[in-house]
Amino acid sequence: MEFKNKILSNGLSVIGELNKSAKSAAVGFFVRTGSRDETEKINGVSHFLEHMLFKGTERLSALEVNESFDRTGAQFNAGTSEENTVFYAAVLPEYLLEVTGLWAELMRPALRDEDFDTEKNVIKEEIAMYKDLPHFDVVDKCRSLHFEGHPCGHSVLGTEQGIDKLTAEQMREYFTRRYAPNNMVVVFAGDFDWAQVCSTVEDGCASWQQQAAGRKLEHFEGTKKKKRVEKKNLVREHICLISPGVSAQDRRRFAAFLLAAIIGDDVGSRFFWALVDKALAESANMQFAPMDGTGVFCSYVSCGTDNVSKVLDIIRSVFDEIAQDGISQDELRKARNKLLSETVIKNELPMGRLAELGRDWLYLGRYQPIEQDIKNIKAVTVQDIRSLIKEMTPGDFTQFSIGPPGAV
Repeated sequence: MEFKNKILSNGLSVIGELNKSAKSAAVGFFVRTGSRDETEKINGVSHFLEHMLFKGTERLSALEVNESFDRTGAQFNAGTSEENTVFYAAVLPEYLLEVTGLWAELMRPALRDEDFDTEKNVIKEEIAMYKDLPHFDVVDKCRSLHFEGHPCGHSVLGTEQGIDKLTAEQMREYFTRRYAPNNMVVVFAGDFDWAQVCSTVEDGCASWQQQAAGRKLEHFEGTKKKKRVEKKNLVREHICLISPGVSAQDRRRFAAFLLAAIIGDDVGSRFFWALVDKALAESANMQFAPMDGTGVFCSYVSCGTDNVSKVLDIIRSVFDEIAQDGISQDELRKARNKLLSETVIKNELPMGRLAELGRDWLYLGRYQPIEQDIKNIKAVTVQDIRSLIKEMTPGDFTQFSIGPPGAV
């Protein structure tokens, strides 16, 4: 692996990890903007804007954009989170420059009024679809409850009412401010020619203007509130628990990933043996989500309504035992092997490596080779995790539940 980087005069970062033995190449435009960078008035605009980039430019229609990707055989998509919007593609190396040039053009979309009005209905349909998925809905609502009063509590999708009120002019203003070159990084992974990709990026992006695109960073402990809502047509209880975690910049994030696996991995975790294996819950897992300046541990549990009280009691006992006794060396060994396997397998392909490169550059401002990640995972000790448990107190959580009427 050979790392390359360059910063254009307008502040746009271009980075790449060259792997000549790879049979493919990947490119991604990472924009440091998401729902946490919105106001209540324009909540949902980041995700809406992601959609609008595929509607075309002054030169290309939406159909021509799709055809341009299609003829290269690219595997392409985009995604919006609370913190970042990412546009990416994996291609055969001979098509990398063409796809890179296409993405560069799409990063300056037309944002036509007629496209905006049409896409509003698509966004509202997507919001409605996710409301029909209780496992998604409960996590989204619990996150908002946990981060109440903090911008990280903004829903990525927004609401139907908010999207109805959003104007194209508000979107254009947000785009100008947030899609600035000094708030983006272009990432390459796999087999590519560094000089050629840099030239392509400069041709398409050098004229972009810098903007003030800051972000307020602060750790947030969470509200620790508890809430339940009833929803017709449900037959199971869906429960989300969120407690504070360390940030993406914190060296303890590797210990946090391991702790989440020990407590709530899909197989072999404490939640698994206490709840899923005993058929008390259909699903019970925990994930660690490091963020810019803060972080969370998020647990999701689904169970029959008759088991809710018992399941919650067991969850509390799991957290109590972790707080009192810590974790064992055997638990750490198993969790470490899982995380190492996941890390290595994900990073074997340029597309998987692309995500890691972009994330590290956005959060850390530096290149982190996979060998360093492996070393950091292996360096975590039982005492490191015990110290993290003591400081983060995962058993002190915000709780949101969705279930059938009159069940609890």
